Amino acid sequence: MTPGRRPEALAAAVAGALLAGPWRRPEMVRRVAVTLGQARAATWVGTMVGEVQTAHPQPPVDRPRELARFLRTTQGWLRGQGATPPPRPVRWQPTPTTLDRRRHPVADLPDQSAVARLLDLDPGELAWFADVRGLERTAGEPLRHYRWHVVPRPHGVRLLAAPKPRLKEAQRRLLRHVLERVPVHDAAHGCVPGRSVRTAVEPHCGSAVVLRMDLEAFFPGIAAGRVRGVLLGPAGLPEPVAHLLTALTTTVVPAQVWRAAPVPTPVEDRERHRRLGQRLAVPHLPQGAPTSPMLANLVCFRLDRRLAGLAARYGGTYTRYVDDLTVSGPPAIGRARFAEQVAEVVTDEGFRLNPGKTTVTTAGRRQSVLGAVVNVHPALPRRERDALRALLHNCATAGWRSQLRGHDPATFRDVVLGRVAWAASLDPASGRRLAALADRIDWSVG
Repeated sequence: MTPGRRPEALAAAVAGALLAGPWRRPEMVRRVAVTLGQARAATWVGTMVGEVQTAHPQPPVDRPRELARFLRTTQGWLRGQGATPPPRPVRWQPTPTTLDRRRHPVADLPDQSAVARLLDLDPGELAWFADVRGLERTAGEPLRHYRWHVVPRPHGVRLLAAPKPRLKEAQRRLLRHVLERVPVHDAAHGCVPGRSVRTAVEPHCGSAVVLRMDLEAFFPGIAAGRVRGVLLGPAGLPEPVAHLLTALTTTVVPAQVWRAAPVPTPVEDRERHRRLGQRLAVPHLPQGAPTSPMLANLVCFRLDRRLAGLAARYGGTYTRYVDDLTVSGPPAIGRARFAEQVAEVVTDEGFRLNPGKTTVTTAGRRQSVLGAVVNVHPALPRRERDALRALLHNCATAGWRSQLRGHDPATFRDVVLGRVAWAASLDPASGRRLAALADRIDWSVG
């Protein structure tokens, strides 16, 4: 083998050499030898090429990464690496992609033409929405696929990217027919059908200690490579299809939009702003696309599994709602060593904690998770509940227009009833009482 090269990189180079010419053994052996810098091919190269031809009678020209992964399982490759080969010749087995597709039956998408049919697009439109020319970063607003919005935050900015209608519809189809069919970890509750804020906070009720953490720049921090890995693995899609769907669900920030974003003054915030810019400049999950939350949950599967295991080892419980991590349990959960272990796992999985949002709360104080108080059972904070009750009473007795206080009259009713529905989703008993007050309001008056 060539010294100083990682096995993954070397396998990719060998796969590229194999696919670079005729699919005949002598030429394949010669191309691999040239790639490895050998004047004459070693014996193991011929063995490996024979195994490749047995597994792939036709060259997998559209699946170079799959071929590279297979190379590293062959008996010839193991001999070349100096590893002990298995006692029996390696036989071709279904790739992880095939196995995963059987386990998670997503829509049948054998090639890019099938993707075009699923999305009701012609090949030209498919290439346009996949941004194969890389115009999103440099083009003006009319040619972009997303409408970008800069939202000021206390310590920086947040960039929201809303896909334009046709791309949004394509992403919704991908969500229904592909992504929602792949299971997420039990600890993931955000944007998962059948789960909610209540299911995320309920496991933490009545705990001695509640530890809350937040992931920094969550969606921008998930790069296209990680999305492609999910589509190749758990979703079980062929390599060309995975590349195409990755392009349809990721994007980069336009340079003009990022230059116009305000830069915070404090040094620490400026450093966070710089990190955000670096993440936004490479293809990533856009915050605002319908596919981003589910893809993020799938990318976080291993993170969730490791943190759930770590929490269980201490006798605790772990849940994640988008970028909010919550662990509760015995007093050991609140110790510095446990938080350090969580941080190590988060970093190892390619994420970064926001240290300013880490909190530890004991049972003697108000334990709040995702805006709900969980000391006994999920409920609104008392001050918020009392304020909502007073608002409903005043709307019923003095008329709802007397309570506008700067709100838009056209949306005020929806805002009030939305707050009632939110309270009911956390605490059904309290929600019924608030709903009874809301029923007394005459919205037709005024």
